[in-house]
Amino acid sequence: MGQHDPRIDAYIEKSAEFARPILHRLREIVHEACPEAEESLKWSMPNFDYAGGILCGMAAFKQHVSFGFWKHALVMGEGNPRDGMGSFGKMTSLKDLPTKKELVALIKKAMKLNEQGVKAPAARKKAAKPAAAVPDDLQAALKKNRKALATFEAFSPSARREYIDWIVEAKREETRAKRLAQAVEWMAEGKHRNWKYMNC
Repeated sequence: MGQHDPRIDAYIEKSAEFARPILHRLREIVHEACPEAEESLKWSMPNFDYAGGILCGMAAFKQHVSFGFWKHALVMGEGNPRDGMGSFGKMTSLKDLPTKKELVALIKKAMKLNEQGVKAPAARKKAAKPAAAVPDDLQAALKKNRKALATFEAFSPSARREYIDWIVEAKREETRAKRLAQAVEWMAEGKHRNWKYMNC
């Protein structure tokens, strides 16, 4: 028999009133179709694991609930694109759920995939962005500060881009000058552009 995770009880109780019956119903159907499913919280959302892998998961948002299969394309078929993270779009009431018969059949299909050790298709990799061009004013400011220049040169391309974009996106000259000075100061201290949020 699968296990119930008390954290999922708490998750459902904290969800919006409209979402609770949907979440309860989905949970009930998953356990009926797959009694061995084990509940867990992954990415702060309820998930159901079976045969060594994620079977499916659900999530409540402010105005909708979503439910999706981990191996969405294999379970639902290529012609059914995933809507965000859900396999059935944005559900706002019990009427939006597929029929119990349909859902049970899909869960059984997902179970077979897990039993056979089939992996979820790899997401297509996005082409890497080309390195951002360093604006002349930033280049000049960095040449005047060895520590800042060393930090900037040691950064990954994405960390460099964060500073470059921040400076380039300034609408007014005085804003750009302030951002430039702030960027050099932070880099001289070895800091990333969003250092304030890095340990949150």
